[in-house]
Amino acid sequence: MSTLTKEHIKQLVRENNFQSVSDVNAYLKDIFKDIIQELLEAELEAELGYAKDDVANKNTDNSRNGYTPKKIKSEFGEIDIQVPRDRKGEFQPKIIPKYQRNVSGIEEKVIALYARGMSTRDISQQIEELYGFSLSPEMVSKITDRIAPEIKEWQQRPLEPIYSFVFMDAIHYKVKDNGRIINRAAYVVLGVTIDGYKDILGIWIGDNESSKFWLGVLNDLKNRGVQDVLIFCVDGLTGLKEAINAAYPKSEVQRCIIHQLRNSFKYVPYKDLKAFSNDFKNVYKAINEEVALEKFYELKEKWGKSYPFAIRSWENNWDVLSPFYKFPEEIRKIIYTTNVIEGLHRQYRKVTKSKTMFPSDDSLEKMLYMDMASKNVIKKWTQRYKNWDRVLNQLIIQYPGRLDNYVS
Repeated sequence: MSTLTKEHIKQLVRENNFQSVSDVNAYLKDIFKDIIQELLEAELEAELGYAKDDVANKNTDNSRNGYTPKKIKSEFGEIDIQVPRDRKGEFQPKIIPKYQRNVSGIEEKVIALYARGMSTRDISQQIEELYGFSLSPEMVSKITDRIAPEIKEWQQRPLEPIYSFVFMDAIHYKVKDNGRIINRAAYVVLGVTIDGYKDILGIWIGDNESSKFWLGVLNDLKNRGVQDVLIFCVDGLTGLKEAINAAYPKSEVQRCIIHQLRNSFKYVPYKDLKAFSNDFKNVYKAINEEVALEKFYELKEKWGKSYPFAIRSWENNWDVLSPFYKFPEEIRKIIYTTNVIEGLHRQYRKVTKSKTMFPSDDSLEKMLYMDMASKNVIKKWTQRYKNWDRVLNQLIIQYPGRLDNYVS
């Protein structure tokens, strides 16, 4: 395809006396219209086998039969064209098919804007400002609804048979339901493959945390091919530990240490917080569980009477906090916190911050999926975890036999 040279462009500028961007757009609109018209004429000529003014070479009983006016939407605004007809009605244009009226690529733009968190009303307004034709908020919603099969396919896609780590957490939104505004949670599950790469395994929208709900999520993972998970890294989600034990009885469950610390610090006033947190470092940085328990009881002796609730949450959850201590430093760094999934949530909040409420669960799922699919969330996930070879070797040692079928 030939391109305009700088000299051609200079000549165009001299001949047309452009004064503004609008003048340039108007010129391009006319050029676009002329090109489309010529392409339609060329298509009919190829169909009939003779040029418009070359009846002598006509070798068909079909012929031209005037034009049908048609209004199309383009990136330069609305354009009126004349679609040529043939007498037999056999001509079907390919450049602009019979029922197509939009040649602007507008659907891709609408979906991209929606993925950035814009409301259907804002998108409608922006399309009109940019292209000069209206697109109702309802039509914007219909366009974005067309990715529903894509979301379903993604949510049901086959997964890896084993994951080294699986992180699970929730982010909360307000959703309209039968005229009421209710709290809904988007439960995000993120897996780390045995090659050290991160992947979002799925997003589930729900209104309650229970063993039954989480068992449904975990069974969904099993049905999609996940046979084993070495370590689940979770926040204190209700019923999750019980569901994991039922679905994946061999898997380790590790509570996020950082979340547990934050929860404890809520019960300690500012005047004692620095000393309290320094004492806690001796607990979560201990070389093994035996030392950790020794340091914990020392901390309890010192602070337990003043701040019993800050201590009690560790006692009540020690079974899901203590697995941390049997791992070497490389693995501890990964399971110490659920920051990897919180990073996802920060990105989601950026996209949804203008949304005070979603009209339905489907619209919430659509927004979260489109942001993820547009690579806004996962664009930094092209590299595997740092020092992964060392991590993998430690996992092989910690879980003898579990990785034999997956590591060459």
